[in-house]
Amino acid sequence: MENNFDTIVAIATPMAQSAIGIIRVSGESAYSVVQSIFSKKITPKIINHGYIVNDSKKIDEVIVLPFLAPHSFTGEDVIEIQTHGSISIINTILELILSKGVRMAQRGEFTKRAFLNHRIDLSQAEAINEIITSKNSKSAETALNNLEGYLKKQINIIKSDLTDLYSKIIASIDFPEDVNEIESNYVVSICNDNIHKIEKILNNSVSHDFIRDGINACLIGKPNVGKSSLFNSLLNYTRAIVTPIEGTTRDTIKETINLNGYMVNFSDTAGIRDELEADFVEKIGIENSIKAIENSNIVLFLFENNPDEIEKNLFEKAKNKEIILVKTKSDISRFNQNNLRYDFVEISSLTGFGIDKLKEVIYKKIIKFIPDDISYTANKRQQFCLNNAKKSLVNVMKTAEFNCEADLFAMDLKSAIIALDEITGEVFTDTILDDIFSNFCIGK
Repeated sequence: MENNFDTIVAIATPMAQSAIGIIRVSGESAYSVVQSIFSKKITPKIINHGYIVNDSKKIDEVIVLPFLAPHSFTGEDVIEIQTHGSISIINTILELILSKGVRMAQRGEFTKRAFLNHRIDLSQAEAINEIITSKNSKSAETALNNLEGYLKKQINIIKSDLTDLYSKIIASIDFPEDVNEIESNYVVSICNDNIHKIEKILNNSVSHDFIRDGINACLIGKPNVGKSSLFNSLLNYTRAIVTPIEGTTRDTIKETINLNGYMVNFSDTAGIRDELEADFVEKIGIENSIKAIENSNIVLFLFENNPDEIEKNLFEKAKNKEIILVKTKSDISRFNQNNLRYDFVEISSLTGFGIDKLKEVIYKKIIKFIPDDISYTANKRQQFCLNNAKKSLVNVMKTAEFNCEADLFAMDLKSAIIALDEITGEVFTDTILDDIFSNFCIGK
């Protein structure tokens, strides 16, 4: 694979007025280019203070941070220029650097170079983007653990076992007189043990989307039961219109809150009642409410009195979901909760009674989807590779159990190793790299 390691530049901070702006330059001519526009001699390993100049005209007072290869993020010579956060100044300096023969970096190119220069592996490169795009503290935490090598370590443990087994099998094939044939029971044992290790990672990774994108929860109930009032209380600001008129909410409204470090995507839905009583627009709203149940992980059923047939039918539609029964308007009336099969909370959106308790119950539901002790996850690409490795190991076990010749299952074992190599990047293609780094921002 050919790589073009010419010198690149990009703005590493958002293009908005701010206290500082950072411009990053990486490549063989990074030092000479920045030195040609800096007012002082750049000294490695220290913070350099001076001015960016163009034909002796000062452009801005800056800090220049030099990083010598190979001890830099990209593994190349890297210069970071910290400017004042004026968009005009940042662009002027960027144009000046580009005029020196440096080109604009592509999306994720700095991180891509760090990978290609063996500063990080592919799972760590992906973790960097996960950190940048994380929406909550738990997502950032697991991504940081992957950057520190948690996932890489688990993958390498499995690869070490399988590589050792593969080496013994190949040796027994190539040197049958000197190396004893590998017992099929031994092969099955090693494969079975590592399938369990892969499954443990996959089980952790079921939580990946929940951690990254949040848990989906919807508020369901009859018209005027208090869904929009509760929705506003959970958000802690007025998002949905609240009136005494039934059917005020006609369409699904969505917002996200951070609950103890986890994102919860709440949907306020149209009130559900007998469709024979509903007008055309209400019927569409009711259909959307049913879809919201289907697309949610947690369903909050709101009611004022004992559930009737319509509400009981809704319970049936959500029987595979995590259900919370919410008795609303408790400032007006009380409710006998005896014999309820689901989690039950009484609330008053008007007074705030029970809202904190409801959040506690929701949080306990979240933990069922996302174990609190989860330390790392695998993303979709990595899960795909793990499943391929698992399938190959299952094939090895099936072949070995029939006491077939070792060379018949050696290929499947090699396929499992290659699938794991794709996770850490020992094996990769241009397409894989393009897919990964095209999702990065330009400055990273």
